[in-house]
Amino acid sequence: MPAREKVIFEYSHPGRGASDQWPAEPPAAALADLPAKLRRARPPELPEVGELEAVRHFTRLSQLNFSIDTHFYPLGSCTMKYNPKACNQYAMLPELLARHPLAPESHGQGFLACMYELQEMLKEVTGMQGVALSPMAGAHGEFAGVAMIRAYHRARGDLKRTEIIVPEAAHGTNPASATMCGCVVREIPVNAQGDVGLEALKAAVGPNTAGIMLTNPSTLGVFERRIEEVARIVHEAGGLLYYDGANLNAILGKVRPGDMGFDVIHMNLHKTFSTPHGGGGPGAGAVGVGTRLMPFMPLPIVGKEGERFRWLTQVDLPQSIGRLSAFMGNAGVLLRAYIYMRLLGRDGMRRVGEYATLNANYLLTRLKAAGFDAAYPERRASHEFIVTLKRQAREHNVTAMDFAKRLLDYGFHAPTTYFPLLVPECLLIEPTETESKDILDAFVAAMSQIQKEAEQEPERVRGAPHTMPVRRLDDVRAARQLDLTWKPAAQP
Repeated sequence: MPAREKVIFEYSHPGRGASDQWPAEPPAAALADLPAKLRRARPPELPEVGELEAVRHFTRLSQLNFSIDTHFYPLGSCTMKYNPKACNQYAMLPELLARHPLAPESHGQGFLACMYELQEMLKEVTGMQGVALSPMAGAHGEFAGVAMIRAYHRARGDLKRTEIIVPEAAHGTNPASATMCGCVVREIPVNAQGDVGLEALKAAVGPNTAGIMLTNPSTLGVFERRIEEVARIVHEAGGLLYYDGANLNAILGKVRPGDMGFDVIHMNLHKTFSTPHGGGGPGAGAVGVGTRLMPFMPLPIVGKEGERFRWLTQVDLPQSIGRLSAFMGNAGVLLRAYIYMRLLGRDGMRRVGEYATLNANYLLTRLKAAGFDAAYPERRASHEFIVTLKRQAREHNVTAMDFAKRLLDYGFHAPTTYFPLLVPECLLIEPTETESKDILDAFVAAMSQIQKEAEQEPERVRGAPHTMPVRRLDDVRAARQLDLTWKPAAQP
């Protein structure tokens, strides 16, 4: 087991520093107007280290991270795929990077052209009639989608429609987003094959139904085979359909949510369109809408008049739900998505869905052959699938979390654990289209080896990880007694 990495203060020695990086001492006159009570009585307690020590320390810390650039990261429902460096390179061109968001439209026609084309491309791949780019994350896009559904019903004077139906296989943030918009959530079950229970749906819809939130494929990793019937039931009841774009990667270029009957969709540009993802941001949750919801889209939106581009405002969309973020959202993330789509083209985006599905089904087949149990063995995988380790938990007292921790020792980030909640001891596995067959085979080999360990030396699996700088943590204690502050040792 490697030694614990020190905090940088433990490398500190009095008088040591990096003089080349030290700011110049300000002249006394510069501090004259600063009230005495706001001035430091003593220097701040900063680490005193050399430049090389600081560089090596933080480089070592960065190398402890699992990331797409360093490890296989099959995090189900999150599409943690490789981010092409070209997207980052071109999004950081000086002409784009130095553009100020308050600059006049005449000085940003190139940027506005890129955003307009991104809107148009997203409309094409989703089958929607309008796209707004300003939501800054997936859950932010969910909020915008439900807010537009509510605005639509209110504009028609249908004030009773406050119920949002959420299947139990929905993405985890759906109920929270609906509740934040002032809606009441009604959960409905899925059947034994993972499809929405149509009888339960028929019983749930009524005069109070505002809409339904679901994704297709669902979080169970299977395609909703009767989606057109689901759409008919909800529409005939007067509700609208909301598509959670978390799993759009599975169907990109193959089938469009608009053609399934959805009225609004959010798209995780930081998932499907390969912009940086994780660590809390940045993100982009663009929303697409059908004809009925176009008047209510969030602002601003890029419009085109002749050969010029401009921001559409409240004057253009007086029924808009309003502005959701500063300026237009995360411009850098949007540019990366735009460049990614331009690099792929129509045929390339079609291959995304094809290879994402191929990789998932290959991995599912290999794991089943290795003795693992699929949660829905009669169904094909979409871009992701679920294996359940309830048998291993029963026979060897080794859980899905134990497998997840042991995978770290083999150099793999774990899949999503214990989600969705309706599958016991589950691993939700999404290999994405960017992984090679060699990597998938290595993952199967690691899972098979851990299975042998669970049978022959279960304590080794239950005690994992063994090779990480930190052994298994008490998750509850870490959450409740989080310690992020360094304090100097007491002086003798």
